[in-house]
Amino acid sequence: MGSLVVQPRSRLFHGHEWVYATDVKIRSGDPEPGDVVTLKDVRGRPLGSAIFNPKSQIIARRFSFRRQDLDAEFFVRRIERAWKLRQRLGIDTTLCRVVWSESDGVPGLIVDRYGDHVVIQTLTLAMSLREDLIVEAIKQVFSPQTITARNEVAVRRAEGMDCEKKMLHGSQPAPFSLQTAGMTFQIDVWDGQKTGLYLDQIDNYSSVARWAKGKRVIDCFCNQGGFAQACAQAGAASVLGVDSSESALASAAVNSSSLNIDWKAANVFDYLKEAESKNETSDLIVLDPPSFTRTKGSVNDALRGYKEIHLRAMKMLPPGGILATFSCSHHISTGDFYTMIGDAAVDARRKLRLIDTYRQRADHPIILGMPETEYLRGYAFEIVGGW
Repeated sequence: MGSLVVQPRSRLFHGHEWVYATDVKIRSGDPEPGDVVTLKDVRGRPLGSAIFNPKSQIIARRFSFRRQDLDAEFFVRRIERAWKLRQRLGIDTTLCRVVWSESDGVPGLIVDRYGDHVVIQTLTLAMSLREDLIVEAIKQVFSPQTITARNEVAVRRAEGMDCEKKMLHGSQPAPFSLQTAGMTFQIDVWDGQKTGLYLDQIDNYSSVARWAKGKRVIDCFCNQGGFAQACAQAGAASVLGVDSSESALASAAVNSSSLNIDWKAANVFDYLKEAESKNETSDLIVLDPPSFTRTKGSVNDALRGYKEIHLRAMKMLPPGGILATFSCSHHISTGDFYTMIGDAAVDARRKLRLIDTYRQRADHPIILGMPETEYLRGYAFEIVGGW
């Protein structure tokens, strides 16, 4: 087994699990890409086991504090442990992220469960090379009807891998419906968003909807209409879902066929600009955009985009109106997001009062010391009238 000697003051000594190429002082044993390596400090003391890939800027990702190989038993143990955690969380495990990469000690592996169907992503070379072991472990723990690989993720290229989509077990399932918290969702594990659904927001739908009774609601970037559906069920006076994806809106319409919701296919930036110019108003606006940045270098551009939609949404909200807003990029810090909202409020001549905070669902656990694991943040603000 090869080994890496890690430089002093590396982030590994401060709670992180990644080793960048610049953190390595000595490499020995000539490990191959995808191998397991031993990590050591400069005094030769062991720091644990990691997966290795010199093609990536993140040359090693630690997965154990002791000497450990990635064998069949390892994957069964880690998946079972992650599954037991989800069962203790009190969430609906029918729709659930069972394994979330470093947060569950399996760097680069994502396992999502949709009833009898499982979708995986292998985002690191080491996990991709051990795909057969992962599939057998999933079959042992869950006995699913199907296992689908949704590896159309750009981060794989940073690991020297191609993007791909394939069936690993069973036949390709047709789209199907699942219910949770009184809501219905169309699940398409082959062509749907992400691995089939945005699982991280499920609990936030009902949390935001508690403000919706009797209100005119606009769900921007609605995708399958989770916020719209929850608000309609909570007694909203009217609900409009806006998204640029007609296929997502078609699924949203099926999800909410028994509810009175209007859907509009439009670019949200254009829609808000037009609505503001017409002096249209709303009582509750939800902003849940996709990540505007995948890199640190584009943060400023992303913040300008965020500010524009916040500014226009605030101008549409009268005193007492509520803005529920979300960011799903870990590159946008809490401080930057807050500052942007504050700047937009100043420009919109609105005073905001924080009334609620939101985070990613508990099946996307956050690891202290790894800020990358905390990526979804949200807030509800009330527009304050004259004192």
